[in-house]
Amino acid sequence: MFGFNLMEMVAGLPGLIMALALHEYAHARVAVAMGDFTPKMMGRLTLNPMAHIDPIGLVVLLIARFGWAKPVVINPHNFHDRKKGEILVALAGPAMNFLLAFLALGVMIFLTHTMRIEMSYGLRAVLWLIVVYNINFGIFNLIPLPPLDGSRILMAVLPYEMQYRFAALERYSMIIFIIFIATPILGYILVPIAQLLLGLFSGIWMLVL
Repeated sequence: MFGFNLMEMVAGLPGLIMALALHEYAHARVAVAMGDFTPKMMGRLTLNPMAHIDPIGLVVLLIARFGWAKPVVINPHNFHDRKKGEILVALAGPAMNFLLAFLALGVMIFLTHTMRIEMSYGLRAVLWLIVVYNINFGIFNLIPLPPLDGSRILMAVLPYEMQYRFAALERYSMIIFIIFIATPILGYILVPIAQLLLGLFSGIWMLVL
């Protein structure tokens, strides 16, 4: 999912922390807005990365290109509208990742094309990896495989009798994730969609700026 060399690890650390922490913060913020105060009571309604980062998950992400943050615990029974709440909370994380990628790309385009500023290699690498990591993280989390956000969206719209069968897939999730990492399958999913989003985001910024 992510590149692996020392320079990229250092330059990509801000992007990884932003991708993980703000993804979870978005889940918490929308859950509270929908009527469930569980994330707030558990200290997750904060922009402090320490509240969201799982140290082991971050290290594994840097080393093995696959990791995780501390999941935000919610109680869907508290939502004003359960189905709507579950869908919006699940969408909030990937939406935040896409927003971060869009904004970082906008900064790059503004500095290089509008202001004609020659960015340093370090700044360019940091901004570009914020774009890449957040787009990849957002797309990855929309895959409809438990416990990813995409599965929660799908669960919310499936007929009740099919939800149990779909949830049972979670027992095989780790095996599927390992297959994703060990084969080019994940690249076949991420790359075309990432290129499409990059083109869309770039086109919007070029029109605006």
